[in-house]
Amino acid sequence: MKRIVMTGGGTAGHVTPNIALIPRLKKLGYDIHYIGTEKGIERKLIEKEGIPYHVINAGKLRRYLDVKNLTDAFRITHGFMQSLALISRLKPNIVFSKGGFVSSPVVWGAWMNRVPIVIHESDITPGLANKIAIPFAKKVCYTFPETGKYISEDKGVLTGIPVRDSLFFGEKKMGKEICGFNDEKPIILIIGGSLGSQVINRNIRANIKTILKSFQVCHICGKGNIDKNYEGIKGYKQFEYVREELSHLFAMADLIISRAGATVLYEILALKRPNILIPLSKKASRGDQILNAESFKKQGLSHVIMEENLNSELLLEGIKKVYKNRSAYINAMNLNRAGSGIDNVIKVIQKFSK
Repeated sequence: MKRIVMTGGGTAGHVTPNIALIPRLKKLGYDIHYIGTEKGIERKLIEKEGIPYHVINAGKLRRYLDVKNLTDAFRITHGFMQSLALISRLKPNIVFSKGGFVSSPVVWGAWMNRVPIVIHESDITPGLANKIAIPFAKKVCYTFPETGKYISEDKGVLTGIPVRDSLFFGEKKMGKEICGFNDEKPIILIIGGSLGSQVINRNIRANIKTILKSFQVCHICGKGNIDKNYEGIKGYKQFEYVREELSHLFAMADLIISRAGATVLYEILALKRPNILIPLSKKASRGDQILNAESFKKQGLSHVIMEENLNSELLLEGIKKVYKNRSAYINAMNLNRAGSGIDNVIKVIQKFSK
């Protein structure tokens, strides 16, 4: 039996593609282990999959000067030593890294133990953790065609992003029952990312009375972001985070408003849902979501509103425009050849499993 160690964390986008691969890896007979942090979102998500989870320390990698860089350097060093020992004990045939701060020490530990490493990059430009890890990898799988210019041809391979099979089995009726919705109005699904978005939450709630005149709204607002002042409003349902029921909520959605992380973009694309993207601004990120959103906009797959421009007028106009022209967006998605990257990524993993 071959053994694989998977890693990646910090946000759901660094974990859900790994989760998408797990059922296929199990069918192929892989013994799967996961390395993550003690309190990261990856632990909560992975432990539900029933695979061994190993904890290491991790520090944040920053592109700017900060006194925390000193203390985090010790955490990273400790994480590396823990990873070195773990990889030595587990003796995997391969390590698969999805990125995030926890992944770098794991990659270094695997390289020191001469274990082959495969990395997956979701966004158009590689994140800092992946940039640091790429020199140690045998292969780098990537999602967007534009990413090829940032990775050497001998290492890079366009695979797409793994999309969970379970998302394709959602039931519209079940989604409506979960939310208490009826058949009288179409439904908007709001996805603010695993941590939620204060900007999106604030704009949706400020305009909820107007939106509810024409739509019902399912709002995934992030941990700790449920507003009790809006509970009990007919046609409006709030969730902090959704996992098992997400396929049903996708199935019932006539329109989706979302951040622009690569994972959710390709889930929306695979499920052919008209959408409005509000990418995280450069003030709070390295700008990867903006590039992702622009790519989808150029392909006619999405309507984009920049976070710094978001207001009631643009939000309501965008909803009206996308819903009115939903057939055109769906047709563009049907013509797009990108789908789930599970098969492509699995081929790379099998090829380099020593």
